[in-house]
Amino acid sequence: MSAADFPDQLKALDATLRNIENVLDLDRLRRERAELEEQASAPDLWDDQARAQEVNSKLSYAASEISKMESLRSRLDDAALLLEMAQAEGDEGSVNEVGTEILSLQKAIDAQEVRTLLSGEYDSREAVVAIRAGAGGVDAADFAEMLLRMYLRWAERHGYPTEVYDTSYAEEAGLKSATFAVKVPYAFGTLSVESGTHRLVRISPFDNQGRRQTSFAGVEVMPVVAQTDHIDIPENEIRTDVYRSSGPGGQSVNTTDSAVRLTHIPTGIVVTCQNEKSQLQNKASAMRVLQARLLERKRQEEEAKMAGLKQDTTGSWGDQMRSYVLHPYQMVKDLRTEQETGNPPSVFDGHIDEFIEAGIRWRKQTQIAG
Repeated sequence: MSAADFPDQLKALDATLRNIENVLDLDRLRRERAELEEQASAPDLWDDQARAQEVNSKLSYAASEISKMESLRSRLDDAALLLEMAQAEGDEGSVNEVGTEILSLQKAIDAQEVRTLLSGEYDSREAVVAIRAGAGGVDAADFAEMLLRMYLRWAERHGYPTEVYDTSYAEEAGLKSATFAVKVPYAFGTLSVESGTHRLVRISPFDNQGRRQTSFAGVEVMPVVAQTDHIDIPENEIRTDVYRSSGPGGQSVNTTDSAVRLTHIPTGIVVTCQNEKSQLQNKASAMRVLQARLLERKRQEEEAKMAGLKQDTTGSWGDQMRSYVLHPYQMVKDLRTEQETGNPPSVFDGHIDEFIEAGIRWRKQTQIAG
């Protein structure tokens, strides 16, 4: 990249940013922020905790989106001004500084552009994510726990609120399954590309002979049900079981039967929740997850009908989509997009944005090609 190209590159970035600003409709977002700020300041807001959390989540999201866009616009304008001054004064150091900023802006604007690709019917929803250990015994359970931490760290890095509904611990180590929510708009559209089978290859820390082990875990991402959805579940279609919550190794973490298991009789879908303190809270959380599962099932069936294809919507984890290799070499690779990195520890610490962005672009291209 030569300095002679900098003006054209800045113009191209400006055009891309303007397109993003138009798609996101910043004026609308600012109006929404003002309305939400007014709602958040209401003295009786916390009389309804669920409503209060929803308002604060939407306000946080709107403020974050506006801040990102305003920051990018300011940086781009400053870079153009600095280039103009540096070229007029023959300041080569400042010209090089603009070149570095252009590369940084390109990456940031590309990442923000991905958000404009989330236009599906449910993409703007919050998300419920379920992780389940697959084949591989104790290694698979440990892998499921690694994935749970990875997604929670990703959300934490972005400042997205999360709520863990259920963690079912395996006997020796790790998790049989876990369910959590990411409570921010567009969480479903963003994380839905993470659905599928994840594969881990490593020297097993649980094998005293130090053999290489391949294990699998499934990730399912579902949209949170909104009031406008028609997901009615008659009481006679649900079997409710209560039991005592337990932690790792079966250690009791609750002295009452507060954990709840819901079974949707027509579909056989089973949902558990044990992380709340009361049975009523656990049942409410479990019902939200069950509704999300049924909504996702409905969404998949509608997609299959539209495409004229028959898809398995009975809980299949889908095709293998990503490999995490820790031995004999270090690599994480997405098998759909070819996105890869040689730094698995960083990925497991929540640095997965490049994989998510590549997945969203891949999905959009696949839809266009289809």
